[in-house]
Amino acid sequence: MPSLTAERVRRDLDVVAHAGLGLDDFFAEAVESISRAVPNDAICVAGLDPSSLLLTSARKYGCLLGQDHKDAQWGLLEYGRDEETAFREMAAHGVDAVGLHVATRGEPRASDRMNELMIPEYAFHDEARLILRDGGHVWGGISFFRAGTGCRPFDDDEVEFLGTLSRTLAHGVRSGLLCTVVAEPQATPTGPAVLIVDRNDEIVQMSAGSQDRIDDLTAGANSGAAVNPIYSLIGAARRYGRGDSQLPPRLRVRGRSGMWLVINASPLSSSDGRVGEVVVTIEEARPPDIVPIVVEAFGLTARERDVAQMVLQGVATKDIAAALHLSAYTVQDHLKSIFDKAGVRSRRDLIARVYFDQYAPRLNQPLTPSGSFLPEQ
Repeated sequence: MPSLTAERVRRDLDVVAHAGLGLDDFFAEAVESISRAVPNDAICVAGLDPSSLLLTSARKYGCLLGQDHKDAQWGLLEYGRDEETAFREMAAHGVDAVGLHVATRGEPRASDRMNELMIPEYAFHDEARLILRDGGHVWGGISFFRAGTGCRPFDDDEVEFLGTLSRTLAHGVRSGLLCTVVAEPQATPTGPAVLIVDRNDEIVQMSAGSQDRIDDLTAGANSGAAVNPIYSLIGAARRYGRGDSQLPPRLRVRGRSGMWLVINASPLSSSDGRVGEVVVTIEEARPPDIVPIVVEAFGLTARERDVAQMVLQGVATKDIAAALHLSAYTVQDHLKSIFDKAGVRSRRDLIARVYFDQYAPRLNQPLTPSGSFLPEQ
């Protein structure tokens, strides 16, 4: 790869990442730019919850666009199997970029993901992966594919170059996540949507309103199947059921409507000994669910996060100072920095910015002990 091309791509990405674009526009610009330095046949961009590293969205480019019929299988493989090149494993081991040909010593079929899906279904014979990491948080992952049995594998220079883009791209994701504000006040939800998935990976039962919740998980014109996040959770839930992970999977995701949702999955057991069934719930996120991910997306320091959390709880400046053992002047300095990073001018604006007006119609209603709003009478 010519060094001049690589440097131009880095500069272009830095501009795009700081342009305040929504996620669809940001990723479209980013993948076009990267492809000038790292040629490929297809790209898939995964949004990830930085807390659980579970899939929130998938956007496809190149010959993958519109090829959604195997998306459920991808989620089950990515999150239901143990593999060192899975996004969650890369994040855990501090690996920002990897090439499958190199990682498998020239045997890509050693990867279940490649052997069972990418090679037989799409004729992709090599994959390079990049995670989007900013500090201690991972906001997404990108897969680059080359097709054909005689394709040129991604080489060390290309993989190393991709790794240098990790932080810049993560910044673009953080900005894009905060870009779109809910245009209309959201209706009070009637309750969680509930799905039952059988051992054959079929959704066999769902509660009223579930399809609307699923449809809200699409991610623009380049979106993969709306059920992508759900099947990733199903794979993770089965790993949890086998004892391969310690916590039941839980995902925060911002839907196409702009509303924040929480999705949980848990393995079921039956009296006749059947295993493999999973229950999935999709519901509106509570205010305490949203605050951490949005505050992280602002790029605040640890102390600024502490101050912001207390501001969002309605704590006065003097009480914040006392609780954090700071002077009131220091708290004011932190508030100025928080407002600058969030692009607001006041506490009221910060609250609206964090919650995207999702709860605007109910801000005067009391909360339950769990942090949810009381249902309307």
